[in-house]
Formats: sequence, C-alpha cells, structure tokens
Amino acid sequence: MISKKTEFGILKAYAVPHPPIVLPEIGRGEERKIEATSNALKQISREIAGLAPDTIILSSPHAPLYRDAFFLSFSKLDQGDLGAFGCPFVKEEVYNDLDLAEAILQKAEQQNIMIVPNSKPNKADHGSLVPLRFICKEYKDFKFVRIGLSLLDGKTHYRLGQIIAKAAEELKRRAVFIASGDLSHVLKKDGPYGFRPEGPQFDQMMTDILSRAAFDELLNIPKKLTESAAQCGLYSFQMMAGAFDGRDVESELLSYEGTFGVGYAVVRFVPQGENPERNFLEPQRTISNREGSMEDSYISLARHTIEEYVNKGIQPGLPENLPGEMIQKRAATFVSLHRNGQLRGCIGTLAPCRNSVASEIQYNAIAAATKDPRFRPLQPDELEDLEISVDVLLPAEKINSPEELDPKKYGVIVTSGYKRGVLLPNLEGIDTAEKQVAIACDKAGIRENENYYLERFEVIRYE
Repeated sequence: MISKKTEFGILKAYAVPHPPIVLPEIGRGEERKIEATSNALKQISREIAGLAPDTIILSSPHAPLYRDAFFLSFSKLDQGDLGAFGCPFVKEEVYNDLDLAEAILQKAEQQNIMIVPNSKPNKADHGSLVPLRFICKEYKDFKFVRIGLSLLDGKTHYRLGQIIAKAAEELKRRAVFIASGDLSHVLKKDGPYGFRPEGPQFDQMMTDILSRAAFDELLNIPKKLTESAAQCGLYSFQMMAGAFDGRDVESELLSYEGTFGVGYAVVRFVPQGENPERNFLEPQRTISNREGSMEDSYISLARHTIEEYVNKGIQPGLPENLPGEMIQKRAATFVSLHRNGQLRGCIGTLAPCRNSVASEIQYNAIAAATKDPRFRPLQPDELEDLEISVDVLLPAEKINSPEELDPKKYGVIVTSGYKRGVLLPNLEGIDTAEKQVAIACDKAGIRENENYYLERFEVIRYE
C-alpha cells in the first residue's frame, strides 16, 4: 500500500518525448536503438508511482490545436489507442479530474486566456498515450487532465502553467506535470525529415536550458531557430515551466538521443523553495539609474505612465532618477502594446513633439493605451499581462526605391501629398521590402496608381 504525503500542488514535473517506436509492440526490436529513452521513461514512471499523485496533468502538442485558444478535455474518460501506428490493441483509458479542469478553465477566463472545454469523447493523441503507457504499467490510481497547446506566444503558455499550478494547489491536489514534446525533427540526412544545421543547434540549446531549469532563457529562444529546427515540444515545456514560477527548481537530464533523426530528451524537475527572482513574467515596476538598467528605464516609464493614467486618470510627473539622455535629448518615439501575443495599441511620432525623450514616451504611452482608434481604451484588468515596447526613432532619410530597404533593419515612411503611412522595422511576418511598402501604403490609404516617395529610418528598440 502506497502512502500519500500531505504536500499539495505540482510535486514534480517531467519533460518527455512521445515516439511510438519506443513501445515494443510498435518498435518490434527497433526500440532497442533508443534504450536510454526507454529506461528513462521507465525510471520516471517508477518515481511517479512512488509519489502516488492524485492527478497527472499532461500537455501535448498533438491534442487538438487552436490558433488563439487551448484545448482542455472535459470528457469523463480519456481513452485512445495507437491504431494509427498499426497497433489498435495498444490502448489506455483514464478518468479525468473534472473539478481541476473546471478550476483551470475559470482561472484562465479571469486572465483572458481562452480555453475550449471539450466534453465530447475525444480520442487521446499519441503525445499523451506514449508516456501514459509507461506510467500506467507502474501506477493507475490517478485522475487525468489533458491540455493542448496553441499558436499563442510562449509567455501565454507559461501563464497557463502558472494557472494550472495555482488551481492544483487551491484544490489540494497532489499533482505531477508531464510536458510531452519531442525536440528537433531534422537531425539527420537519413532521418524522416532530413537535416538542417539548426536541428542539432536547437537540441543542444534545449537540453542545456532544461538541465539548468533556466526558464527565463526558455522564454527567449529565437523564433527563427525553433521554426527551422522543426520541433514540437517548446510550448509544452514553457507551460510546464510556468507551473514553477517564483520557485527554485532542481533539474536533471536523464537521457537524450537522436538515433532516428528526432531529438528525444527526458528531464526531471523538482520544485524547491520560493525565489522571487524567478518570477520571470513579473513586470519591471521600478525606475532606476543603475548600471545596465537603461532598457528598464524606458519600459518602466511607459508602464508606470499607463498604469497611473488607466487607474487614476492622471499623467504622473517624470521620476527624478531617469538617465540623462531621456531628459536632455529630444527624439520621436513609438510605444507599442501587446496582450496574449496580439497587438493592443501602437501610437508614435515621426518627429519630436515634446521637450525630451521621456515626455515623448509618456505622451505616446497614454495615446497607445487610450487613443488608438483600432481598439477600445485599455482597462485596469488588462494591465497585469501587458507587454510594452518603446522605439526611439533615428532621423529619417529619403530613398529612391524599395531596393534600399531592409525590413529587419529599417522602418519605412510612405508619403503621397497629405497622406502618410509608417511601418516600424523588424515586425513579425514582414520579411520583404515590397510587403513593407504595401502595408504602409494601405495604412495611409495610398492607392497603387498614386505617386509617392519613400523614407527609411532606424530605431533603438526597448522591450
């Protein structure tokens, strides 16, 4: 008889792969080529049995996927088989923890994170079934929560992890979090997806970050690298990391293999004491002049201004300890706001209109929050997860053609008579000068047959 301890919340978490070939019924001998992965999955299954958790929470990249929402299973049972891999007799059935699922749903709604509760029978995916197969051989006295990923950004997945941990703690669940996900799929020329140099680079970076529980770095992996590496686990790992926000974490890489051209890592995470320095989404709210805090000063000024204006209806005075360049220099600025990966406001100037960079930031921060005609004014309950960037514009210069543009380096100004359109540089999805000019023209209402002239500019971006 296994005795259950009294601590509540997420007791341990594991990042695991989900290769069906690791199961003997499917591998038929090939599973021996990834024996380290198999042994690590067996090891963590025994550890979970020793913990005897009430609930196992599993995030899977192969659950139903939505662009701007998360799948959450609300059926009484989760069941499925691996018939798609020629083995319909390899199957599992688990009861869901519907009370915990409901608590997660309610808390997510309070933070404007959309969850799609699916109460219809939904066949469990192989990203869930493969780790479940190992766990259920050692331990079955648990309820289950299966959650999918989304196309929202990593920070939103991390926030959902925070919500999951809070819900488990409040409901006094002793829970284990399984973050299912493979690493790169492009590790070998003779692998199923071929080879790209970004594949091994991504796997080396990920195994290093996970083995150190460096969750701040986990949130800042370049998107270009993740796309080129053809991976499926990052969002799952980021969600799991959020469950340990504000705590020290001991982690250990139990195995890594890339035998078949796909990276398989098994990593254990054990929470320790509280550590406020590991609140990786906590906004910087103080404005200081210490060395290395220049970026904090720009963002903190914009954030403080927005919070005071939205909450109290006043524009605060300028702090006394701002860096000299913010007080003594004049420059045009743009302030951009995002929530849940979506634009929430953007206002700026092409020439300085105030007597300092700091005053310019304050004016545009309030305008972005309350006067962007595309959005309703920002509400107090939207402040907590508001992402802010500040662009300080360098002087613009006229150019003769789009060939002199680089959308990653230069912003563009398109002018035709009184009509003027502006687009900042280095925006997601804008990778050609032609697209950059076309969008700027569209914003200004400049038609294709109208004459216009171009200017380009660079920015110093703080985010």
